[in-house]
Amino acid sequence: MIRPILRYGAEALHCPAVGVGALNDTVQTLIDDMIDTMYAAAGVGLAAPQVGVGLRLFVADPSSGRDGSQLRVVINPELVEADGAQREEEGCLSLPGFTGHVPRSARVVATGLDREGSSVRIEGEGLLARVLQHEMDHLDGGLFVDRLSGIRRDLIIRRVRKLQRTGKW
Repeated sequence: MIRPILRYGAEALHCPAVGVGALNDTVQTLIDDMIDTMYAAAGVGLAAPQVGVGLRLFVADPSSGRDGSQLRVVINPELVEADGAQREEEGCLSLPGFTGHVPRSARVVATGLDREGSSVRIEGEGLLARVLQHEMDHLDGGLFVDRLSGIRRDLIIRRVRKLQRTGKW
């Protein structure tokens, strides 16, 4: 089932998520729904808070569905290594129509659990590193706009607030 994606300003996007306990049917359904939602929105990642669920869980596929082997489900993730630097344009399904050049680590290692509860270790460079960091930000209650410098960040937030006031957000 495709779930609605919350937009910037929704409280759930600005609160840290809590750890996932049991990998029960409810969590498995959430994972399936998140995958469907991410692909339907042509995204490369989606965190549970973006669909209004405050759990530490995200799905990611830097190929946008073109290569199913790149799909990752990560539960209770942690970034355990980060090095290098990249600054690329980034967008977000919760901030449609807005992008910014966000500084990120060029290489990261994330650990967590897969949907079966087995330990996973994901080493990512380039786009995958960016996606992992972006989704971790969501789990910590942040969005890419929070990492932008003053003027660019303020411009995006002002434009979003104007859209909210006019009922177009």
